[in-house]
Amino acid sequence: MNTLLTGTRKGLFVIHGKGASWRIASHHFAGDPVTQLLADPRDGAWYAALRLGHFGVKLRKSTDQGTSWQEIAAPAFPPKPANGPWADDATPWNVDLIWALAAGGADQPGTLWAGCMPAGLFKSEDGGASWVLNTALWEEPKRRGWFGGGYDHPGIHSVLVDPRDARHLTVAVSSGGVWQTRDGGARWALSASGMRADYMPQESAFDENIQDVHCMVQCAAQPDALWVQHHCGIYRSADGAQSWQAIAAPAPSGFGFAVACDPRDPQRAWFVPAQADVCRIPVDGRMVVTRTDDGGATFRVLAQGLPQSHAYHLVYRHALDVAGDGQTLAMASTTGGLWVSADAGETWQALSRDLPPVAVLRFAG
Repeated sequence: MNTLLTGTRKGLFVIHGKGASWRIASHHFAGDPVTQLLADPRDGAWYAALRLGHFGVKLRKSTDQGTSWQEIAAPAFPPKPANGPWADDATPWNVDLIWALAAGGADQPGTLWAGCMPAGLFKSEDGGASWVLNTALWEEPKRRGWFGGGYDHPGIHSVLVDPRDARHLTVAVSSGGVWQTRDGGARWALSASGMRADYMPQESAFDENIQDVHCMVQCAAQPDALWVQHHCGIYRSADGAQSWQAIAAPAPSGFGFAVACDPRDPQRAWFVPAQADVCRIPVDGRMVVTRTDDGGATFRVLAQGLPQSHAYHLVYRHALDVAGDGQTLAMASTTGGLWVSADAGETWQALSRDLPPVAVLRFAG
């Protein structure tokens, strides 16, 4: 039995199922926007990030699989300095959105990471009871060159913890490229070599610091294999993000937001294409998923069970996920569609077409 956590503009839906049998089991935070979810594989705790507008960003935690929830501390910036090099910072020092949640290493009980908008990275060492801003990345001089990719300000949406060494983190910024630390966040270095930003003048297109990464994922079994859905196409790294190789755009499009990779097979990944930046709908109104089984050399177009006419679903960066078996996938859209696949995307089953806009899907357990 799979448990799928579904974060929407109107709350969190907990869905149970296997094969062709799925059901919505419960609904939490009705009416409240859920922006990110985490099912901690170490202790089973669930975390839900809320964006409550006038009431700000909130964080909830459940230790009994949603039977009860408690409010815990949310990441918060320190006061903006009145003097010094950051006194003129144009970026606001207040958290508008929790965009990424990640568990620390198996040897770090209670350690959590949160990527936010604006692009602050926060760490908790007590299961979310308190948070500390990673000042090394926030005060990195190159941050002044970051900018919003579709939002007014840059944000951190992907935080990957190396399962071999929890002090090694890789994070992606929209728009600010890929950054890595190998000492738990004390020092950071750009890791976006090979990416190209076609939206920039030719002389700055390969600037690592302005790359608009839409989503970044990592193969659990082979962590040196990473995949990126970039604003300008698809990229793969086989050397732990030290370099990135552009993948030729597959049919029907190389543009999109979401990517998921097989936790066991570093050669396999899934994408959900949209027509283009200026037309964010499926190509020809036909919804498909593309999958590569050979590291991006070739792709298959998978459509069975998906709407093939006048379908205008857009799948955001966190609304595609794959379970630990590498076969069960879930995908949801900004227009309330939710589909699952039990055969690695070969066929899809619609679970609902009536949900609120979906921001994030996460398999639990």
